[in-house]
Formats: sequence, structure tokens, C-alpha cells
Amino acid sequence: MSDPKPLAGRRVLLGVTGGIAAYKTAELVRLLKKAGALVQVLMTREATRFVTPLTLGTLSEREVLVDLVPDAPNGSWTRHVHLGRWGELLVVAPLTANTMAKLAHGHCDSMLTAVYLSAACPVLVCPAMDHDMFEHPATQENLALLVRHGVHVMPPEEGELASGLVGKGRLPDPAAIFERIARMLGAAAPEDRSLAGRHVLVTAGPTVEDLDPVRFLSNRSTGTMGFAVAAEAARRGARVTLVTGPTSLETPAGVDRVDIRSADDLERAVRSVPDADLVVAAAAVADYAPVESSDRKLKKADDDLMLRLRRTPDVLAGLGASKRAGQVLVGFALETHDGLENARAKLERKNLDYIVLNDPNETGAGFGPDTNRVTLLSREGGREDFPVLPKAAVASLLLDRVSAPR
Repeated sequence: MSDPKPLAGRRVLLGVTGGIAAYKTAELVRLLKKAGALVQVLMTREATRFVTPLTLGTLSEREVLVDLVPDAPNGSWTRHVHLGRWGELLVVAPLTANTMAKLAHGHCDSMLTAVYLSAACPVLVCPAMDHDMFEHPATQENLALLVRHGVHVMPPEEGELASGLVGKGRLPDPAAIFERIARMLGAAAPEDRSLAGRHVLVTAGPTVEDLDPVRFLSNRSTGTMGFAVAAEAARRGARVTLVTGPTSLETPAGVDRVDIRSADDLERAVRSVPDADLVVAAAAVADYAPVESSDRKLKKADDDLMLRLRRTPDVLAGLGASKRAGQVLVGFALETHDGLENARAKLERKNLDYIVLNDPNETGAGFGPDTNRVTLLSREGGREDFPVLPKAAVASLLLDRVSAPR
């Protein structure tokens, strides 16, 4: 069996610089802590604009250090010297072009750059920036200079970038960075098989209720949260069935995908999977559908158009009514007001074991962004508030909680 704490007691310095990929470091900190590592986060001032020190400090269980000279009038400003000798590995992820230039040329204007110059341990950097910035001769020369200084480099990946362009510049997945850290520290990354032998059903994305061949009723769900849960469940060894409404997302590795369109389709699909041990119902189901759907485009008239709508099937309530002994049912509640009260009522009314509450009006939460901030409520009355995290990290924490013995 793999060691559940392969990095127990290992000392990792994690530098975070000011790029959009900084939000992914929350998941990296969580993975390191879960493996038993001691993590000291060092942030540039610009990085705090993308992810808060409160978030990374909460996850690392240590004060996040930013400024080289702190406000406290004591000798703590020399911490960069002690940290340079304390760390067994310094990782900078993401590394922006600006901080790369500072490291390459020995500039020292933050706790991170000072610790780098003081470090007596190996250094791993993970550049992340727009494609043209990464390919610029100045950036490439700075990167080559770091390599000559003995710095290890984990190259950026190809893909869609924050600018909307496609190219090389994406920060590698936190799990891949974690595995590289584990190898550099001489430890094997743990294989999580905690859901092996279990069947997990996940619903994701919107449902679409057609009015005519070109118009429909739906919502803004992208499916990102449900897909993240499916991917994490598969990584943990589960047999995963993902039932999803229309979305542009790619099917996660090891997941059986069933595409649906309407709430009626969703109800039929979930009824065909009665043997699931864990059901995570993250789909955003349209509550109403047109009574009649035209096979021709409805033409515009001079007067108002009146639509008759019918209630769609309550798929989650149906799952709760047919829940068998030992099955765990997790629902989602997207609420714009009275969230806790409405979510608790929904949990009881639909016979759920857990419900995940979030508010689309909160920054970094709801439909669309790659992050979420949720509150997990349990049937027993428990409540856990998660900070703003990447949806992959939210999925991992949710599965930690809802798959634990009850």
C-alpha cells in the first residue's frame, strides 16, 4: 500500500507570483499538506491581487509572507536567511515574466526574491504567462540564465490562455507539479484508490428546453463543477457515470459519459443507473419547459407572445425518494438570497445526505469561473465553509467529506 503521507515533515517553500494562474496554487498547497509536507508560502505583492493570503494561509496553516521588511519592529526581517536554510525545496508556481527577470538578475524586492537568493536548497520554477511573452527572446534568455544557475524548470503547457489565445504558457496541473515535487524530494506521489470498487453517478451542466428549432429555455451552467467531481472520482478509482447537459467540456479520463438535453432526458438517464453508491447531482435543471414545442421557427408578430410552461420533473427529489440503504445523495443549491435557509429546506425536502450551497453573486463563485466558494451542509446539521478555491480543489474536498464513513 502506498504511504498516505509520503512527504511527512518535508519542508517546502512555495513562491507565488502575480499571474492569473496563481489561483491554482491553492490546490497545490492542499495536495502538499495532504501528503504531510510543511509548506511556507511566499507571495509577491502582485500575487495577492489574484489569490488572497488568507486562502493560502488557511490551507498551509502558516502565516503567508509577502514583504521583505515587515511592520513589526524586531529582527524578523532576517527571516529570509533562516527560511533559505529551512527549506528542502523552493518551488515558484506560477513564475511570471517579471519575477523570472528578477530571479535571473538577482533583484531583491520581496520576501520571495530574498529567499531565492538565500536558498541553500534546490529550486523548481513553473513559468506561466501568455504565449508571446514566454517566447520573447528576453524571457527565453532569462530562463536560460536560471537553468545555468542550476534552477530546475517545469515547462508551461500548451492550451487556451487567459488572453483567449492558444499556445504555450499554461501552468501545469497542480497534481503534475505535486508529482514533480515528490520526485525531487525522493518520495513517490501517493495513489488515492479510496473509491475503488464504488460506482459514482455525477450529473452536470444545464438542461435545455426547446421552444422551437432555434430557441430554448436554459441557464448559465457550464458543467465545470460536475466535470471536476467526475474527474476526481475517477482518479480515486471509482467507476464513474457522468450524465451531462450540453457543454463544450472534454470527457475526463476514465469516465463514462451520457449526453442529455432536457430535464426529461436527465430523469430517464439517472433512472438507468440505479446501482450508484454515491450520487453527486450538480446539474442545473431547468424548472420549466414549454407545454408545446414548435417544429418550425416561431415568427415574430406585432403583439406580445404568451408562453405556457409546465413543470419539469424534479430529478433530485426523485433520486431522494428512491434512495436505497447505504447510498449517499449529494445535491447542489445555487441561491441568490436566504441561502442557508433555502438549502437546509431543500436538503430535508428531497431526502439528501449533503447539499452544496453557493451564491452566483459572490466573486469567484457560481457558473462560469474556474473557482468556487461553497458551503457544505449535512443531514446531521453539520456545516463547513470552504474558501474560494479552484473547482478541482472543491471537488477533491467534497469527495473527502461525502465519501467518508458516516
